[in-house]
Amino acid sequence: MDLTYLYLLAPLHTGGASQEGNLVGIARESHTELPYIPSSTIRGRLRAETPDDQKKLLWGNTIDDVTGGADDNLKQGNLWVGDGSILWLPVPSLSHGVIWVSCPLLLQRWTRLNQGKNSIPDVTDQCAVHPDLAQGKAVYLKDAILKPDKLKAWSDWHKFVPTSDHTNSIKRVIVLPDQHCTTLIQMSLWRQVKVKLDSHKTVDGGFRYEEAIPPDSLMYFPWGVTAQSNGTGATASQHFQTVLTRQKILQIGGQESLGRGFVQTWLASNDQAKADDDEAIPLEQAIA
Repeated sequence: MDLTYLYLLAPLHTGGASQEGNLVGIARESHTELPYIPSSTIRGRLRAETPDDQKKLLWGNTIDDVTGGADDNLKQGNLWVGDGSILWLPVPSLSHGVIWVSCPLLLQRWTRLNQGKNSIPDVTDQCAVHPDLAQGKAVYLKDAILKPDKLKAWSDWHKFVPTSDHTNSIKRVIVLPDQHCTTLIQMSLWRQVKVKLDSHKTVDGGFRYEEAIPPDSLMYFPWGVTAQSNGTGATASQHFQTVLTRQKILQIGGQESLGRGFVQTWLASNDQAKADDDEAIPLEQAIA
C-alpha cells in the first residue's frame, strides 16, 4: 500500500447524491458528513492519463472491449485505488489570515494508512495548536473564537504534515475535537452562486449554489496492487508511479472549463525517500 497526496490548486467539486433546495452538494462520507473524493472519480482520471498500451494491465478492460470482441470476459486490473480523504483544510481567520484545521479522526485515519507511530494529540478539553498560536491570545476561526485557555502548544505538529515543497505554507495548524472540526469544515466550504441567463442576458428562472472543497486543502488517497495481480503487480506499480510522476497536476471532478479541480500530486514514498536523504549522515562525516 502507498499514498498519493493531493494539494488543491483550485476549488474541487465532485457531485454528491444530496441536493437541498437550490444547494448542489458535493460527495460526503455517510458516517461523518465530511467531503471526500470518490475512488471512482480518481480512478477514471488516472485511467485517462495512462498510455493505451498500459490501461488493461493497470485498470483492466471495459464493457466496450468485451462487446467489441477484443476480449471474452471482463478482467480486473492490477491496481486498486481508495477514496480521497481530507488531512488538512484551510479556514479563514480574522486573527491569523489562514489556519489549517484537522481532528483526531482524520489524523488517526492518515496515521493508520501511513503506518505511522506518532501519538494523536488529546483534544478533549483543549485544542492542540502550533506553538506560535499558543501565545495567550484568542484565535478567530470563521465565526468561532478559541479562547487562550483552550489552546495548548503542540510540538509534534510537523510530524502530521507531509514533508514536501507543496506543504511549506501549512504551518498554522489546529487540531479540533471531531464534532467541532466537522462543523467548521462545513462552514468553510466554497459556495458559488450560479444563474441561468436567456438570450437577452436576463435571469431565466432561479439560482443555485454549488459547493466545493477549498483550494490549499491537503488530501490523499491510498492505492496498491490487487490480490489478483498474478505476478505482474510490481510492473503495474512501476507503470502507475511513472504516470503520477509524469502528470504531476491532474484535473479531478467537474467544471474544468472554469478552472476547477486542479490538484498537485506526489507520491508519499518519494517524500519519505527525500526525508531519509535529509537525515542521512554526509559522506565526509561517515569516512571520518
